Amino acid sequence: MATVTLRQGGLHCDVRPDLGGCIAGLWCDGLPVLRSTPGDTLHSVRECGSFPLVPFSNRIGQATLLWQGTGHPLVTHALTEAHAIHGVGWMRPWAVLEQSDRFLLLAHEHRAEPHWPFAYDASQTLQLLDGALELTLSITNQSSVPAPVGLGWHPYFVKRPHSHLRFEASGRWDMGSDKLPTGHRPSPGLDTDCATLDVDHCFDGWAGVAHLRDEALDVRIRAPLRHLVVYTQPTRDFVAVEPVSHVNNAWSLHAQGHSSERLGLRVLAPGESFCTQMRLEVSARS
Repeated sequence: MATVTLRQGGLHCDVRPDLGGCIAGLWCDGLPVLRSTPGDTLHSVRECGSFPLVPFSNRIGQATLLWQGTGHPLVTHALTEAHAIHGVGWMRPWAVLEQSDRFLLLAHEHRAEPHWPFAYDASQTLQLLDGALELTLSITNQSSVPAPVGLGWHPYFVKRPHSHLRFEASGRWDMGSDKLPTGHRPSPGLDTDCATLDVDHCFDGWAGVAHLRDEALDVRIRAPLRHLVVYTQPTRDFVAVEPVSHVNNAWSLHAQGHSSERLGLRVLAPGESFCTQMRLEVSARS
């Protein structure tokens, strides 16, 4: 499937519907905002600028969904990864339902199978506005029983010299060596230079806006969600700043006694939908 290119003002976005509905790249006046590859040369979702997280974000421990007293075995995605990761949508082609120079509507249908035991329909929109990329992501439970769901995005922002990340939160879930949460602690968020930042945590009580700036660009990430996963290391050339609806490994934590509200768990009745959005506001620094 061909790359879909959106343009508005100084913003330019390449989308690959066939590769998980991912954003291959986003540029502002020719500068990459996300880790960016021209769409026609992108070969893997793992190399893209951003991809949608549906029907869950991050990891489900030991690839087993614990739900209503039953353990549902899921599929892992790599020989070195013991957990199910990032949902299903990023591994599937998405159909183009509508497109224009600035707008794109994509959809994919999932039927119950080992990657996820509940049927759903998902859609996403991407729209370029003056100085912003606006995205929506929606899921509808097509199963005959209530189903757990989660949504989010996994954008990789370019880490240039003097990149600085700032956002407010109330707490964070620390990750262990197995990349699963080990405990919760109070946290005000982050206000730090990214060059030496070594972090892989899910923050909760997020205030809904994160500001990433460097000598070239100002980027604000906005979403009506309360959880934010942040991942980078000094050796990485990106900062992943991921608005998500729930904590990593949320269903296993719920089975351990943590409350649904704290974890951000959502359950959809048959035919019920959940929709959220993310807005990336981008401007060049003079």
